Amino acid sequence: MTEKEKMLSGELYCAADKELSAEHARAVSLCEKLNSGTLNNDERAEVTTQLLGKCGKIAVLGRGFWCDYGKNIEVGENFFTNYDVVILDVCKVKIGDNCLIAPQVGIYTAAHPLDKDIRRAGLEYGKPVTIGNDVWIGGGARILPGVTLGDNVVVGAGSVVTHSFPSDVVIAGNPAKIIKGLK
Repeated sequence: MTEKEKMLSGELYCAADKELSAEHARAVSLCEKLNSGTLNNDERAEVTTQLLGKCGKIAVLGRGFWCDYGKNIEVGENFFTNYDVVILDVCKVKIGDNCLIAPQVGIYTAAHPLDKDIRRAGLEYGKPVTIGNDVWIGGGARILPGVTLGDNVVVGAGSVVTHSFPSDVVIAGNPAKIIKGLK
């Protein structure tokens, strides 16, 4: 397997791989364009389409958006991120329709081994993140590797989401827990 294939499958891989480094540099360049403040709305939409693996007709990435590769991110219709959002997409990040992401949110698929010798060898891995339809993620929240959020989930500001949650709930806290149901 190539390092990219290992990465996407959640196995240990070397991020310094030549192919991955080139793809990362491409994503950084596109993010820099988005964050430059020089693009009009049509140009922003075009760069967004180039950056993301898949997006609906309306996909707004606010200033300060950063990702590792971009091509591993799929978003549905009516997707919006506010300022300073980071999505580390070493594995697939799939986000449904009508999702809102507040400022300074982090969605992370990237992880590092607990064993120091493996970390020193430059190996890492990831776990995919899936976010359903009609999800609202509050400011400063963190979604950790391997998490799945169902449809119609509200994530409270500042929450750290360490595990998956079903549809129709409000979650908050560190670690996040269900605060109430929405049905």
